[in-house]
Amino acid sequence: MKLCDVTLREATQLPDRDYTVEQRVAAGRALDDLDVPLVQAGFPAVGEDQTEVVSTLADDLDGDVVAIARGVESDVDAALDAGADVVEVFVPVSDGQLEHVVGKSRAEMYETAEACLDRVREGGATPHLTLMDGFRTEASAVAAAFERFDCPVVVADTVGARTPSFVAGYLRTLAESGVDLSRAGVHFHDDLGCATANALVAAQAGVGRVDVSVASLGERAGNPATEEVVAATVQEGGDPGVATERLVPACESVLDALDEDVDPRKPVLGREVTTHESGIHTDAMLSEPSVFEPFDPAAFGGERHLVFGAGTGRGAARKLLERADREPTDERVAALLERLDEAGPVDLDAALSLASSV
Repeated sequence: MKLCDVTLREATQLPDRDYTVEQRVAAGRALDDLDVPLVQAGFPAVGEDQTEVVSTLADDLDGDVVAIARGVESDVDAALDAGADVVEVFVPVSDGQLEHVVGKSRAEMYETAEACLDRVREGGATPHLTLMDGFRTEASAVAAAFERFDCPVVVADTVGARTPSFVAGYLRTLAESGVDLSRAGVHFHDDLGCATANALVAAQAGVGRVDVSVASLGERAGNPATEEVVAATVQEGGDPGVATERLVPACESVLDALDEDVDPRKPVLGREVTTHESGIHTDAMLSEPSVFEPFDPAAFGGERHLVFGAGTGRGAARKLLERADREPTDERVAALLERLDEAGPVDLDAALSLASSV
């Protein structure tokens, strides 16, 4: 499985966002620090700023830079002129989009796609094809695209309508019809809160590419979160194909570059996710952190935060005194609890300092 990070393109579709070229380039370089194999950098046909981002990152990054293009020759030419390593042509394929968006048949769209993909090859880039609203299209019509086109084909859940059980069944149907899922990619949205779960199900089914976005930044509810997909894949014993030990700092650098905040309760990245204050929790975690953690934050470049104060119990106070090389007598425990109550909430270093002084 290869991850394709779509943050740079998807985030620009959020309301009231107007990232500069410099911001997007800095974010792209941060993704390269994570060793992301595919970075979807922009849509050159829509503006010079998009072209500049794609062109700059294509020169700078070790990973492949992806530019998207509609099934229009001028779009493909713009992506090629920007120097993209991969040009991803997207065409609508669901009945609804064919009727109400483009007013063409699926056969016509596939003919258009074929001409554009040939043009990508002639221009020296690698072609990918995205089937818009693919997960709301009959599996037989999607399977026909895999048979017709000799390139990676991304099936998109464009409106975030699908659930993990549906995705698993749909991909199984494609595989049973002869589709090599290693050629398949998936693109999900989080409108039902299922994006990350859908991505993981697809990866387990054997797809070759999964689209992700840092902190789920993307249109509407966003996309599968890069950090969640990576961490969950590792937890399942898989290999996400990136520098997992740099996950948190790289994602934080992307968010800093784009001047985006992260919710403190956001899985993997949020500070409160790795912060523990309850007396029972801190007591146990001073001995064995894994009892109240799904993963060691340090494995992904993050930090664990223990907080002490009014809620600290006698067990945690004893362990703090022991760490501070102080005998945990009842008198010292009581004195330390009083000091923590007055000073708290404080972090582990401050709590140890108080313990050493009683």
